Amino acid sequence: MYIAIEGVIGVGKTSLARLLQPVFEAELLLEAFEENPFLSDFYADRRRYAFQTQIFFLLSRYRQQREFVPQALKRSNLIADYTFEKDVLFARLNLEGDELETYNLVHEALAERIPPPDLIVYLQVDTDVAMQRIAMRDRPYERSMDRAYIEQLNRAYDEQFANRQGSPVLVIDTTPLDFVAHRDHLGYITNRIRRALGIPPFQPELPFEGGRVA
Repeated sequence: MYIAIEGVIGVGKTSLARLLQPVFEAELLLEAFEENPFLSDFYADRRRYAFQTQIFFLLSRYRQQREFVPQALKRSNLIADYTFEKDVLFARLNLEGDELETYNLVHEALAERIPPPDLIVYLQVDTDVAMQRIAMRDRPYERSMDRAYIEQLNRAYDEQFANRQGSPVLVIDTTPLDFVAHRDHLGYITNRIRRALGIPPFQPELPFEGGRVA
């Protein structure tokens, strides 16, 4: 079983992946974004450093997925805090012209070799809440994060998963949730994942209202 978690910057993908790992007795695949030497420059000047940043991410994600995913799935379940296809979403926002065309050619050639997840868990969040979470984790290169960029990403994610074909997608609105601090919030997400994959035990799906499961 291969679960990949997706969502805008600050939504809590890595935190959720770590919390779900023991629940599903899975190996963990975390994106090595901090290895990108262009990332801090990109946030300071997106237009100037977009292509270098994007190509580095593409090749890094490809190497990680190509080498790790097949071997991990032979041993156990797998939970990842990103999907390979997220790279295209960021490229469309940050590249244009010949750079975007070059990127698309490389991505298309590499994507055919990447194993798809059995389920993508798409974590939605209000942009203002995402900005609060980004501020709370206080990564140095994110301190000047532009709210308009996060809003742009949010819309792009919604559009991508509204029209997507391929692996099934489970959409969860995390705006009212704090699954790190509240076990019942984590239990709500876990139950929805079990239902989506048909893995017992799970309960009938219940709405989440007012900070609790109704």
